Amino acid sequence: MANASISLNQQTKFVAALAAICAVSWTIAAIHPVDRQAWILENLLLVLFVFALSLTHQHLQLSNASYIFIALFVILHTIGAHYTYAKMPVGLWAKDFFGFSRNHADRVAHFGFGFFLAFPLRELLLRFGGIRRGWSFWLPPAIILAISGFFEILESIVAEIIAPGKGVDWLGGQGDEWDAQNDMLSALLGSLVMMAGVALTSRKKSMR
Repeated sequence: MANASISLNQQTKFVAALAAICAVSWTIAAIHPVDRQAWILENLLLVLFVFALSLTHQHLQLSNASYIFIALFVILHTIGAHYTYAKMPVGLWAKDFFGFSRNHADRVAHFGFGFFLAFPLRELLLRFGGIRRGWSFWLPPAIILAISGFFEILESIVAEIIAPGKGVDWLGGQGDEWDAQNDMLSALLGSLVMMAGVALTSRKKSMR
Protein backbone atom coordinates (compact mmCIF):
# COMPACT_ATOMS: atom_id res chain seq x y z
CA MET A 1 0.00 0.00 0.00
CA ALA A 2 2.83 2.37 0.89
CA ASN A 3 4.65 1.57 -2.35
CA ALA A 4 1.47 2.26 -4.34
CA SER A 5 1.09 5.60 -2.58
CA ILE A 6 4.69 6.56 -3.34
CA SER A 7 4.27 5.51 -6.98
CA LEU A 8 1.10 7.59 -7.33
CA ASN A 9 2.80 10.57 -5.71
CA GLN A 10 5.76 10.28 -8.09
CA GLN A 11 3.46 10.13 -11.12
CA THR A 12 1.48 13.12 -9.85
CA LYS A 13 4.71 15.12 -9.73
CA PHE A 14 5.65 13.90 -13.21
CA VAL A 15 2.25 14.88 -14.64
CA ALA A 16 2.46 18.24 -12.84
CA ALA A 17 5.84 18.87 -14.49
CA LEU A 18 4.40 18.05 -17.93
CA ALA A 19 1.41 20.31 -17.20
CA ALA A 20 3.76 23.15 -16.25
CA ILE A 21 5.70 22.76 -19.52
CA CYS A 22 2.44 22.80 -21.50
CA ALA A 23 1.18 25.82 -19.54
CA VAL A 24 4.37 27.79 -20.25
CA SER A 25 4.21 26.87 -23.94
CA TRP A 26 0.54 27.87 -24.12
CA THR A 27 1.16 31.17 -22.33
CA ILE A 28 4.00 32.11 -24.68
CA ALA A 29 1.89 31.14 -27.71
CA ALA A 30 -1.00 33.25 -26.38
CA ILE A 31 1.10 36.41 -26.77
CA HIS A 32 0.29 38.15 -30.06
CA PRO A 33 -0.97 35.18 -32.11
CA VAL A 34 -1.21 35.75 -35.86
CA ASP A 35 -5.03 35.67 -35.76
CA ARG A 36 -6.57 36.21 -32.31
CA GLN A 37 -10.06 35.07 -33.35
CA ALA A 38 -8.76 31.87 -34.92
CA TRP A 39 -6.52 31.32 -31.89
CA ILE A 40 -9.47 31.52 -29.50
CA LEU A 41 -11.53 29.05 -31.53
CA GLU A 42 -8.58 26.67 -31.94
CA ASN A 43 -8.02 26.65 -28.18
CA LEU A 44 -11.59 26.26 -26.92
CA LEU A 45 -11.69 22.48 -27.28
CA LEU A 46 -8.08 22.15 -26.18
CA VAL A 47 -8.79 23.97 -22.91
CA LEU A 48 -11.87 21.80 -22.29
CA PHE A 49 -9.83 18.67 -23.03
CA VAL A 50 -7.04 19.63 -20.62
CA PHE A 51 -9.56 20.66 -17.95
CA ALA A 52 -11.35 17.29 -18.22
CA LEU A 53 -8.00 15.50 -18.07
CA SER A 54 -7.04 17.36 -14.89
CA LEU A 55 -10.33 16.39 -13.22
CA THR A 56 -9.99 12.70 -14.10
CA HIS A 57 -6.24 12.28 -13.55
CA GLN A 58 -6.53 10.65 -10.13
CA HIS A 59 -9.14 8.19 -11.40
CA LEU A 60 -7.58 7.34 -14.77
CA GLN A 61 -3.92 7.18 -13.71
CA LEU A 62 -2.61 6.63 -17.22
CA SER A 63 0.98 5.57 -17.83
CA ASN A 64 3.75 8.16 -18.02
CA ALA A 65 4.10 7.36 -21.73
CA SER A 66 0.45 8.30 -22.32
CA TYR A 67 0.86 11.61 -20.53
CA ILE A 68 4.01 12.35 -22.54
CA PHE A 69 2.15 11.73 -25.80
CA ILE A 70 -0.74 13.92 -24.66
CA ALA A 71 1.68 16.71 -23.71
CA LEU A 72 3.42 16.50 -27.09
CA PHE A 73 0.09 16.86 -28.88
CA VAL A 74 -0.89 19.83 -26.70
CA ILE A 75 2.41 21.58 -27.47
CA LEU A 76 2.11 20.80 -31.20
CA HIS A 77 -1.42 22.21 -31.32
CA THR A 78 -0.42 25.22 -29.23
CA ILE A 79 2.28 26.18 -31.73
CA GLY A 80 -0.05 25.61 -34.68
CA ALA A 81 -2.81 27.72 -33.14
CA HIS A 82 -0.38 30.59 -32.54
CA TYR A 83 0.60 30.90 -36.20
CA THR A 84 -2.57 29.35 -37.69
CA TYR A 85 -1.64 26.21 -39.56
CA ALA A 86 -1.78 27.85 -42.99
CA LYS A 87 0.95 30.29 -41.89
CA MET A 88 3.23 27.98 -39.93
CA PRO A 89 6.82 29.10 -40.76
CA VAL A 90 8.25 25.59 -41.08
CA GLY A 91 5.36 24.64 -43.36
CA LEU A 92 5.91 27.70 -45.54
CA TRP A 93 9.62 26.86 -45.75
CA ALA A 94 8.81 23.28 -46.79
CA LYS A 95 6.31 24.59 -49.34
CA ASP A 96 8.95 26.78 -50.99
CA PHE A 97 11.80 24.28 -50.69
CA PHE A 98 9.92 21.23 -52.00
CA GLY A 99 7.54 23.07 -54.30
CA PHE A 100 4.37 21.99 -52.51
CA SER A 101 1.10 23.55 -53.62
CA ARG A 102 0.12 24.37 -50.02
CA ASN A 103 1.37 24.58 -46.45
CA HIS A 104 1.03 21.04 -45.08
CA ALA A 105 1.45 21.98 -41.41
CA ASP A 106 -2.22 21.21 -40.80
CA ARG A 107 -1.75 17.72 -42.19
CA VAL A 108 1.18 17.19 -39.82
CA ALA A 109 -0.95 18.38 -36.90
CA HIS A 110 -3.79 16.00 -37.77
CA PHE A 111 -1.28 13.17 -38.18
CA GLY A 112 0.05 14.12 -34.74
CA PHE A 113 -3.49 14.06 -33.34
CA GLY A 114 -3.90 10.46 -34.43
CA PHE A 115 -0.35 9.43 -33.59
CA PHE A 116 -0.06 10.94 -30.11
CA LEU A 117 -3.60 10.22 -28.85
CA ALA A 118 -4.01 6.66 -30.14
CA PHE A 119 -1.68 5.33 -27.44
CA PRO A 120 -3.54 6.75 -24.39
CA LEU A 121 -6.86 5.86 -26.07
CA ARG A 122 -5.76 2.22 -26.38
CA GLU A 123 -4.70 2.25 -22.75
CA LEU A 124 -8.14 3.51 -21.71
CA LEU A 125 -9.89 0.87 -23.80
CA LEU A 126 -7.81 -1.93 -22.28
CA ARG A 127 -8.33 -0.71 -18.74
CA PHE A 128 -11.97 0.36 -18.78
CA GLY A 129 -13.43 -0.94 -22.04
CA GLY A 130 -13.15 -4.63 -21.34
CA ILE A 131 -12.04 -5.35 -24.90
CA ARG A 132 -9.80 -8.14 -26.13
CA ARG A 133 -6.16 -7.33 -26.72
CA GLY A 134 -6.43 -7.85 -30.49
CA TRP A 135 -9.22 -5.31 -30.80
CA SER A 136 -7.15 -2.77 -28.86
CA PHE A 137 -5.03 -2.23 -31.98
CA TRP A 138 -8.00 -1.57 -34.29
CA LEU A 139 -10.49 0.35 -32.17
CA PRO A 140 -8.25 3.39 -31.46
CA PRO A 141 -7.84 4.21 -35.20
CA ALA A 142 -11.60 3.81 -35.69
CA ILE A 143 -12.35 6.12 -32.76
CA ILE A 144 -9.71 8.63 -33.88
CA LEU A 145 -11.30 8.72 -37.34
CA ALA A 146 -14.77 9.23 -35.81
CA ILE A 147 -13.54 12.04 -33.54
CA SER A 148 -11.70 13.67 -36.43
CA GLY A 149 -14.85 13.56 -38.57
CA PHE A 150 -16.93 15.05 -35.75
CA PHE A 151 -14.45 17.92 -35.31
CA GLU A 152 -14.43 18.61 -39.06
CA ILE A 153 -18.23 18.89 -39.06
CA LEU A 154 -18.14 21.10 -35.95
CA GLU A 155 -15.47 23.33 -37.48
CA SER A 156 -17.47 23.69 -40.69
CA ILE A 157 -20.58 24.76 -38.77
CA VAL A 158 -18.63 27.32 -36.73
CA ALA A 159 -16.85 28.59 -39.86
CA GLU A 160 -20.14 29.15 -41.72
CA ILE A 161 -21.51 31.07 -38.74
CA ILE A 162 -18.43 33.30 -38.43
CA ALA A 163 -17.52 33.61 -42.12
CA PRO A 164 -20.56 32.74 -44.31
CA GLY A 165 -19.53 31.54 -47.75
CA LYS A 166 -15.84 31.49 -46.83
CA GLY A 167 -15.82 28.48 -44.53
CA VAL A 168 -13.07 26.46 -46.24
CA ASP A 169 -10.76 29.45 -46.64
CA TRP A 170 -11.38 30.66 -43.08
CA LEU A 171 -10.53 27.18 -41.80
CA GLY A 172 -7.21 27.27 -43.65
CA GLY A 173 -8.23 24.90 -46.42
CA GLN A 174 -5.90 26.75 -48.80
CA GLY A 175 -8.13 26.02 -51.77
CA ASP A 176 -8.36 22.27 -51.09
CA GLU A 177 -12.01 21.21 -51.49
CA TRP A 178 -11.10 17.86 -49.91
CA ASP A 179 -9.38 19.49 -46.94
CA ALA A 180 -11.66 17.89 -44.32
CA GLN A 181 -11.26 14.42 -45.81
CA ASN A 182 -7.49 14.78 -46.09
CA ASP A 183 -7.30 15.94 -42.48
CA MET A 184 -9.28 12.88 -41.40
CA LEU A 185 -7.02 10.63 -43.47
CA SER A 186 -3.94 12.18 -41.86
CA ALA A 187 -5.34 11.51 -38.37
CA LEU A 188 -6.18 7.93 -39.33
CA LEU A 189 -2.70 7.32 -40.73
CA GLY A 190 -1.11 8.74 -37.59
CA SER A 191 -3.11 6.39 -35.37
CA LEU A 192 -2.34 3.39 -37.59
CA VAL A 193 1.40 4.14 -37.46
CA MET A 194 1.27 4.34 -33.66
CA MET A 195 -0.71 1.12 -33.34
CA ALA A 196 1.65 -0.66 -35.73
CA GLY A 197 4.57 0.46 -33.57
CA VAL A 198 2.85 -0.70 -30.38
CA ALA A 199 1.97 -4.07 -31.97
CA LEU A 200 5.55 -4.66 -33.11
CA THR A 201 6.93 -3.69 -29.70
CA SER A 202 4.46 -5.99 -27.93
CA ARG A 203 5.33 -8.86 -30.25
CA LYS A 204 9.07 -8.46 -29.62
CA LYS A 205 8.48 -8.47 -25.85
CA SER A 206 6.35 -11.62 -26.05
CA MET A 207 9.06 -13.43 -28.04
CA ARG A 208 11.74 -12.86 -25.40
